[in-house]
Amino acid sequence: MASFATSSTFTAIPATTATTTTTTKRLPNSPLFSTSHQRSKKIHRNFKVSCNIADNNEKRLESENLTLLERHNLDRRNLLLGLGAGGLYTTVNLPAALAAPITTPDISTCKASVDGFFNLKDRVRTNACCPPLPPPTVKSVKKHVLPKCEPVRLRPAAHRVTPEYLDKYQRAMAAMRALPDEDPHSFVQQAKIHCAYCNGGYFQEGYPNKELQVHNCWLFFPFHRWYLYFFERILGKLIDDPTFGLPYWNWDNPSGMSMPAFFEGKILDPNTRELNPAFDAFRNVEHLPPAILDIDFNNAASADFTCVQQIGSNLSLMYKQMITNSPNSATFFGGEYKAGDDPISLQNSKGPIESGVHTAAHIWVGNPRMPNNEDMGNFYSSGWDPLFYTHHANVDRMWKIWKDLKGPEYPDHTEPTDPDWLDASYVFYDENKELVRVYNKDCVQMENLHYEYEPSPLPWLKSRPIGRNKNSNVVPKSFGNVKKVEETKFPVKLDKIVKVLVKRPTINRSKEDKKKAYELLYVNDIKLDGEKFVKFDVFVNDVDDGTPCSPLDSEFAGSFSQLAHYHGNKMLMSSGVTFGLNELLDDIQAESDEYILVTLVPRTGCEDVTVGVIKVELVPSTASG
Repeated sequence: MASFATSSTFTAIPATTATTTTTTKRLPNSPLFSTSHQRSKKIHRNFKVSCNIADNNEKRLESENLTLLERHNLDRRNLLLGLGAGGLYTTVNLPAALAAPITTPDISTCKASVDGFFNLKDRVRTNACCPPLPPPTVKSVKKHVLPKCEPVRLRPAAHRVTPEYLDKYQRAMAAMRALPDEDPHSFVQQAKIHCAYCNGGYFQEGYPNKELQVHNCWLFFPFHRWYLYFFERILGKLIDDPTFGLPYWNWDNPSGMSMPAFFEGKILDPNTRELNPAFDAFRNVEHLPPAILDIDFNNAASADFTCVQQIGSNLSLMYKQMITNSPNSATFFGGEYKAGDDPISLQNSKGPIESGVHTAAHIWVGNPRMPNNEDMGNFYSSGWDPLFYTHHANVDRMWKIWKDLKGPEYPDHTEPTDPDWLDASYVFYDENKELVRVYNKDCVQMENLHYEYEPSPLPWLKSRPIGRNKNSNVVPKSFGNVKKVEETKFPVKLDKIVKVLVKRPTINRSKEDKKKAYELLYVNDIKLDGEKFVKFDVFVNDVDDGTPCSPLDSEFAGSFSQLAHYHGNKMLMSSGVTFGLNELLDDIQAESDEYILVTLVPRTGCEDVTVGVIKVELVPSTASG
């Protein structure tokens, strides 16, 4: 493997890149792209095993340059916008009932923000995250065509990769790092993708004042699936290996909970001084192997855990996030986010994986000695760490596992069916350096993307927490000390522990009742500074006996956590979180309780956080009819 010690993408990143200077010169109404959905000359709707050419219907659609569904969306958008300046509606007052899918616009409109950055000697991280513009000969963005008749890429568990695989991975990453910064395939540009989509680089098509954000909502899983899909295919092309698959950090299995060993160490060979392309200087040195990932990072109760206790805590949290708190698509994927919505003021609940293990791993790896916990500890810089892609491969694997859980216990483990989720779209450079548009609906079936995950045991499936204080009858003990929700003045500030009694919609539900509806605890209208890492834990009927409750206990409902966005100024944003109560109340024998005691415990960054809504509701199961 050739050394890349002289590559500017690894040892020195110029403060001013080509992307920063060129993207600001292109006007938003550039003729290079159309302002509506971009379309290719070839239309592909569903992957087929056959290698035959498109059928007659597809040929007909090719001649019209758009699919029926695309025509429907375009017609709906034109109806809403009206005919010319005198139209009935404008892009700033679309009725909520007539929303449209989130759409990534012409990339030439990307905002090359320089609001904030740090420069540590010769290494730079900046908000100037816009991609390079294509050649002037490129007039449109193609619709991505799913691969046909190509090998399936196997994504291996990182902690047990073979020497042969590791050599391929290192060669591919070294080749990517050696590319010029302005190359769409360079590691610099791949890192900037996450920054652009997460830190205000793009505005929604049709809504020039509304940022496009892929976190804290139902776009989280599909966006990152597409992101890794192209990253993986680019790496494979760089080493001419169509079978190459990304490794995944197997943090849901005790054997893989430490940072994968091959990410550690700057030098691969002390004799040749060959650099390790998986190394990143901005990691928490206290969490290098053999340290075990703490999925409830920043909980004082787990700070002194032994290795065995930490593993047990992690497995219990995985069970809560994948099973207890993820009964349906609305809980697992997160709240709706449609065109015209302001991502900063969304009241939606985040999915438990995004708010839980995803964020915990980010902040656990990031370097607390850096100004903004760079690299992994901040959205704008996390793509600069190669471990980011391996971490998100396992996040993506959680989607696959959640969907594959079958049986009467999991009747609603399916993706959203709302057209505004299915038709949400993003723009990437593919492995051939062509700009392509991709849609959520085309990544739902993982086999159509031609990759799969090496199997690994799922011990967390048998790690359901145990109630610590069963049938504790906590409500009478709380009267006089704790107010009911209806008596509480909201919003409440989380600069200290908050306790409230919340009335349940019904009691004594049978097993059949619980199959028909999920009882959910909502903690919503959370106001926080988006520039800070924020985390607080939520407990149900936790009796204060002097012993801190831990994730090993059923009373621990879960956590809300938010990784920092770095816009360069204080950013007030809203969010929410949801917890499942069906199993929790069974475990603590509280099904007959009219009220539950909800306790919010601030862990970090909560000095100015407020909560506006705490409530319990029943949500019908779609499988029950």
